[in-house]
Amino acid sequence: MGRSLRERLAAAPITWGVCEVPGWGYQLSPDEVLSDMAALGFTRTEFGSVGFLPADGHELAAVLGRHGLSLLGGFVAVVLHDPERLEAEMARVASVVDQMASAGGTWFVSCPVFDHDDWQRPGLEDTQWNRVFEGLAAIDDVTAEAGMRHAFHPHVDSLIQDDVETRAVLEHTDTQIVLDTAHLTLGGTDPAALVDSHGHRVGLVHLKDVDAAVAERLRRGEDSLMSAVQRGLFPPLGQGVVPLTEIIRALEQARPDLWYVLEQDAALRGPDADDVERLRSGVVQSLQFVQDFDLAR
Repeated sequence: MGRSLRERLAAAPITWGVCEVPGWGYQLSPDEVLSDMAALGFTRTEFGSVGFLPADGHELAAVLGRHGLSLLGGFVAVVLHDPERLEAEMARVASVVDQMASAGGTWFVSCPVFDHDDWQRPGLEDTQWNRVFEGLAAIDDVTAEAGMRHAFHPHVDSLIQDDVETRAVLEHTDTQIVLDTAHLTLGGTDPAALVDSHGHRVGLVHLKDVDAAVAERLRRGEDSLMSAVQRGLFPPLGQGVVPLTEIIRALEQARPDLWYVLEQDAALRGPDADDVERLRSGVVQSLQFVQDFDLAR
């Protein structure tokens, strides 16, 4: 029998409210976040928004190492549809890939967006979609040259949000996908069905659940993504509507080598110790779900 799910579960700074989305709430310090990850028993982490941790890969590895952590990889928003920005964007991608690789990271997670400072969803023309597909293929090459792997991330408010967009990328590229159980659900994709049809394309799994009532407010436009998160859009694992046990069982049967990331997105309103403790309590509950899954095998 291979390693348990818990042994392949990494942390993510977004669980502590650290996020690259413009205006995303109060940001905790790296020491606060990394110390808590270590205290909860994590050994690997994604690196959070660009700038949260040191830009030098060796310094990054040292900072993580002081907390008993190593780097799994990281989520990076990218602008690929605009030819006037592509050269600068690919140079930025190469720089971040080099940073991650130098720190020992293995996964570069891309998320195509319209603009770094304004996540909107205008309809793209076919030529622009083709540039997105070509850009993802180029990132495949850049990461492979650095000894890393690349997967794209469907995400609410990004250019790849709904089921049609997600499946178009799978059809027109060879890029692997991050199976984010919540963002796929919110975009109208059935994660379990995607595992059945494209399980071989899953590179990495982001685990989170969805509160149906808060999700409906988000769908109707009554909440922004950040305000929905603050209302509890992503509850502890097993407390929402995503069939996580079914999804994980299917993945474990087909791909027992996969790494998972606990992403229980949070958005802090300020430096409130009670809010931080609530985040931590939610993580503890999610870790109990993972432990129960392992015990039930």
